[in-house]
Amino acid sequence: MSSLDYRCGYIALVGRPNTGKSTLMNRLIGQKISITSRRPQTTRHRILGINTLEKAQLIYVDTPGLHNYNGRAMNRYMNRTTSQVLKDVDVVVFLVEGLRWTSDDELVLGKLEDLACPVILAVNKVDLITDKATLLPGLQALSRKRSFAHIIPISARKGDNVAELEHHVVEELPAAAPFFPEDQITDRSERFMVAERIREKLFRKLARELPYGVSVEVEHFRRESRCIHIHALIWVARQSQKSIVVGKRGEMLREVGQQARIEIEKMLESKVNLKLWVKVKEGWADDERALKSLGYADD
Repeated sequence: MSSLDYRCGYIALVGRPNTGKSTLMNRLIGQKISITSRRPQTTRHRILGINTLEKAQLIYVDTPGLHNYNGRAMNRYMNRTTSQVLKDVDVVVFLVEGLRWTSDDELVLGKLEDLACPVILAVNKVDLITDKATLLPGLQALSRKRSFAHIIPISARKGDNVAELEHHVVEELPAAAPFFPEDQITDRSERFMVAERIREKLFRKLARELPYGVSVEVEHFRRESRCIHIHALIWVARQSQKSIVVGKRGEMLREVGQQARIEIEKMLESKVNLKLWVKVKEGWADDERALKSLGYADD
C-alpha cells in the first residue's frame, strides 16, 4: 500500500483537568495506556497511544490538563508540556465536560486560536446530562466558540460515539506511511508505565488525604527467568505525607503495593516482586531543579 492510500499523524487530546482525556485515550487504544483517577491533574506527562488500523495509524497524545493556576513549578511544567504538544500535531481533539464551561476551558480555547490544524470538539460525559433537552442548544452554544471541524457528543467511559470520533479524526489526517511498527502501542518505557501504575493507586487510595506532592521513581527493574524484580521510591513533599502513605503499621503502603503489583503483573504478563519505599524531598513540586531530577523534563 502506498503512502497515498494510507493516513498517519499525531492527534493531541487537550482540555482542562478532569474532562476525561486519559479515559478517552485508553478507550481509543483498546487498552490501558494512561492512568486515571477522579482527581484532576492526574496526567502529568505527554504520553503517546498508537492505534494502527488497516488504512491509518493514529498517534494520540494524551496531555496534562491546561489550567490557569501557575503557582507551583509542577503546574507550570504541565501547562508548558501541553502547549509544546500543540505546536507539532496534525489534529486536535478538544475535550469539554458535558455542557459545563469554565475559565480553564476558555484558556484552552485561547491556546487553539492560532492553530492551522483541524480542531474537533468532543463533548464528553454526555451520559451524565440528566436533562437531554439541554444537549442540542448546549452544543449549538459551544459551536459559536470557534469554527470546529466537527462537534461530537461522546461518553469515553461507556464508549458512546467514540468510533464516530475516530472516523472523523482519520478523515482529517494527512496521507503518510505509518511512523511506528504496527504492534507498538506507546512510546513510554516499562519503567515509566510501572511508576505510573503505582502513582495511580496512591491517587485512588488517598484521594482526600494526599495532596499532589507525590511522585514515583522506579529505581531497580530486573528481569529473571520467572519473575521481574522492581524497587520503587515514592517521593513526598513533607514528612507528614510520608506517615499518610505508609499508614498505621505500614498497612496503607502494603495495600497500595498489592494493588499495583496485581495490575503490573497483568501489564507485563509476568510474576512481579514489587518493593516500595517512601522518602521525603521537601517542596519538590515547587522546585524546577527537583522536578527535573525526578524525571519531569521538557520533552
